[in-house]
Amino acid sequence: MKKLFGTDGIRGIAGQPPLDPRTIHAIGLALAHHLGTSPRVLLGMDTRESGNWIAATLTAGLCAGGATVENAGVITTPAIAFLTHTHGFAAGIVISASHNPWQDNGIKVFGPDGYKLPDATEMAIETEIFRQLESSAAETSTNGTSDTPPPVNDADRAEYIRFLLAAVPDLSLDGKCVVVDCANGAASSVAPELFALLNSNGGGEVIITHAGPDGRNINESCGALHPSVVAAEVAAQKASIGITFDGDADRALFADENGNVVNGDAVLLLAARDLQMRGLLTNSTVVATTMSNMGLEAALKRSGIQMLRANVGDKYVLEQMLSTGAALGGEQSGHIIFNGRSTTGDGLLTALLVLDTVHRSGKSLAELVADLKVFPQVIVNVKVREKRPLETIDSVAAAIRDAERELADSGRVVIRYSGTEALARVMIEAESEPLMRHHADTIANAIRAELGV
Repeated sequence: MKKLFGTDGIRGIAGQPPLDPRTIHAIGLALAHHLGTSPRVLLGMDTRESGNWIAATLTAGLCAGGATVENAGVITTPAIAFLTHTHGFAAGIVISASHNPWQDNGIKVFGPDGYKLPDATEMAIETEIFRQLESSAAETSTNGTSDTPPPVNDADRAEYIRFLLAAVPDLSLDGKCVVVDCANGAASSVAPELFALLNSNGGGEVIITHAGPDGRNINESCGALHPSVVAAEVAAQKASIGITFDGDADRALFADENGNVVNGDAVLLLAARDLQMRGLLTNSTVVATTMSNMGLEAALKRSGIQMLRANVGDKYVLEQMLSTGAALGGEQSGHIIFNGRSTTGDGLLTALLVLDTVHRSGKSLAELVADLKVFPQVIVNVKVREKRPLETIDSVAAAIRDAERELADSGRVVIRYSGTEALARVMIEAESEPLMRHHADTIANAIRAELGV
């Protein structure tokens, strides 16, 4: 079982293990050794104030292991995946904790193909990291580490913007007002220029919000963690559509013209129907996760589309997409993957493709997802001090069994640990809202009593 890598890289509080200088240096050294002789590595980060010193420390470890490092600066996670694959880097690394608060940070790694590393590879790298930490070299390895990473290559960001624009050559914003919430994160370095180019003829209006990062305001009362913020702005501005990203912009959520939040399930529905209409939805199949609403499954079925469920985490969605040949997959949280266009969730690409679908259809976003009738769903997050197998805790297992028995075919029970935080997530979905809330609270309280902080 992995100890450092979660579902989306290594995360923690910046400055504390596993994101203390000594461990970060060991991560760089271990990764360089794994990549072979004289590997080239591409580095990027989001806007957290800890990003620069983590990048500098990681670079020192990589270089000590024989790697050379190119720095793309503040840029989105999917941009690093795209550039890594396009330019033949041995690996791409993003320093980001995505939707987590500013005090946290993380290290995500992409292989030369632009895909996140398989679990087995992460396990092998972990073994080397722990070996480095046990060696005497690790004790002094951070001495003299620079406070700054390598110089930034601005050409990387420009190339990524060209890639995004090429994906929607016929997109027009004429007559539309678009609100874009950058979450004070990585999208702040890309979205303003991207949308200015899209609207270069001035036929539409683009309102950019939360694009003033100060190192500590990433995700703070904005972005995909708070989609009601962009929804309210759409209503206030009487805009056509709203788009909101998370800290590293690998996911996007939306707001329709009525100021209603449109989540990843709804995006999967409209994208699947559009691809199917154009004969591009391989095997009429979409890959979602265990967290996607039963209403999505029902709506897709009405359109003759099969929905498969993967474990939570866009890397697991992608694994099932590749094994089944599916052209589309994603998560309710807004990670959407278009196979053949991207190797990971890409919030900016998703935003452009949704805008393009709206433009070509001649319909509004609300009209395109109007028939998605969602089951009542609640998610309760319980902070835990450890992640013991829940099936081994009698009180928790009994509460889960009771919920599954009573809900039967009229609901779903999904209990899991977060792969990126010290949380147990209790998700209940049911036709009966009182039953849903009763069982969610009962299970959450049982977990809290046994494992709560």
